[in-house]
Formats: sequence, structure tokens, C-alpha cells
Amino acid sequence: MLLLVCLPLCAPLLAAPAARLLADRLPPRTATWLLASSAVALAAASCGALGLITFAAAMRLPVVGALGGMSMRAVDRGDHASLPLGIITGSLLSFAAIAAVRACWLRVAALVSAHRQSRRLPQTGRLAGPDGAVVVADDGVDAYTVPGWPSRIVVTSGLLDLLSPAEREVVLAHERAHARGCHYLFTAAARLAAAANPLLRPLCAAVGYSVERWADERAAAAAGSRPLAAHTIAKAALAASARAGRRPAWAAALGVLPARLHGGGTGLVPRRVAALLGPPPKRGVLLAAVAIALVAVSCLSAIEVASDLHALIEFAQAAAAAS
Repeated sequence: MLLLVCLPLCAPLLAAPAARLLADRLPPRTATWLLASSAVALAAASCGALGLITFAAAMRLPVVGALGGMSMRAVDRGDHASLPLGIITGSLLSFAAIAAVRACWLRVAALVSAHRQSRRLPQTGRLAGPDGAVVVADDGVDAYTVPGWPSRIVVTSGLLDLLSPAEREVVLAHERAHARGCHYLFTAAARLAAAANPLLRPLCAAVGYSVERWADERAAAAAGSRPLAAHTIAKAALAASARAGRRPAWAAALGVLPARLHGGGTGLVPRRVAALLGPPPKRGVLLAAVAIALVAVSCLSAIEVASDLHALIEFAQAAAAAS
């Protein structure tokens, strides 16, 4: 059992090298779905594995055997963890649970705050176009999507003054893609997974990049020009690095979309611009299939361990009843 349970614990170690490869090689929409779902699945599998090891170790305690109506002699025949290992895994599982609950609370609070701002925005700025974008008086250069019901697009007057009409449409199309695709749900799911298992942080970062690429491709399609979209992103990013707009407090908690126009990290804008200047990404069916298979093996391993442990419990209970 212990050998099999190592698979879901070790699988997240592949996240760092695999995350960037998937984000760069797959179409952005496919990469976003795959990366976000993989992060959640791997977090669940690894936490489940920690829980199974902890429970298997606890079965060695006579009080647990008595409460479960199990024969300790039958339990001792099973392949389970030592008590020191169980204490370690139990502590790790507790830390993971606390971090996940805290992250969930912060994001829910941020979403509520964003929803409130979304309802107030039409009164605090002027509407720009039929898509409901709100222009706020701010000399800084920024554009972002406010998650809510409905989502709102916020653009600063400083950004609009900087761009030509065609470039403004690229920015608005980019933000529309964020709003219509509910991209904040993908980033929120990845962040929760990374909170539960810090080894998944590369996947979380890759999801943040892939949603930007998803919106970039939609903006390029709307503008009918990939070079125009690339030029607009680079131009806005350079201006934003010098004159960043003022963002509300909830934006940091949500890792809001996008994380500033410069892409949320060093080197991300050059990657996005280079991707737009190159050919559209191919489907990458084989690469996606390999990634899905690895995640599936990790999850199935945790399920198989749970099944073996359940069988051991039933055997121990039957042995206790027969004695």
C-alpha cells in the first residue's frame, strides 16, 4: 500500500517542468482547462493520500481498533504506516486543510467585494460601448475585469488616451474574453489547489498565463490581426510599467484578470507577444493525452489504496466478530 500511495504524493513534483510545456504548446483554452483541472485533481489525490497514510497509521492504536470493532491481530497483518509517519502526514494534512480553508475564505470575500463594486461601477464611471465597459478617470494605464453578476470591464482614461481606436478594440476584446469565459474561476481553482499543496504553484502560475493567452487569441481574432494584438499588448504593458492604475483591494486576493497589463510577472508579456507573432497554436492531442493519463494514474492510485484499506478494515472487523 505504501508504495502505491507514493504515486499521488510524487506526481505534483512533475508540475514545474510540465506546466510551462503545456501552457506553451497547447491552445490556450485547452491548456487552461487541462492545467486547472489537473491542479485540482492532483491536490485532491495528494491530500487523500496523506489522509489514507494517517488513517492506516492510526489503525495501529488499540483505541481505534476497539472503536472500529477490528481485530488487532488481523490489522497487524496489513501493510500500513508506522505511527511516526502517521503523525507527520497528519500534520501535513492539517496544514493543507487550514491553508485551503483560508484561501477559500479570502477568495469568497474578494468575490463579494468585487460583486459590490460591479454593481456600483455604472454610477462611478461612464459607460463605453454596448459591452458595458466602464471608463474611470485615472491617469494610470490599466484595464481589468471585475468578477460579479454581471461582470464588468474597467478601463482607465489614461489607457484610452494612449491607444488608437483599433488598439482600444483589442483591449476591450481581451477583457470581454475574460468576462465571458469566467476566467477568474480557473485561477481561483488553481490557487486553492496550490494552497492545499504548494508543489502545485507552477500549475497555478501556468493557469494565470494561459487565461491571458486565451484572451489574447480572442482579441486577435476579433481584431482580425495577430500583429496588431501583439503590438497593443506590448505598448500597453510598457506604459503600465511606468503609470500603473489604482486597483481595488480585492484584486490582489483574486489575482484579478489580468494581473496588470504587464502580465503579472517578469517575462510573461514577451512570451505572450511572441506567441501572437507566431502561428496559432496546434491542438497537441498527444501531449494533452499524456498529461491526462499521468493525472488519472495518480488519482486511480489513491482510489486503489483507499479500496485496499477498506478491504483490510472489513477483514479485521470480520475477524473480530468470528473470535
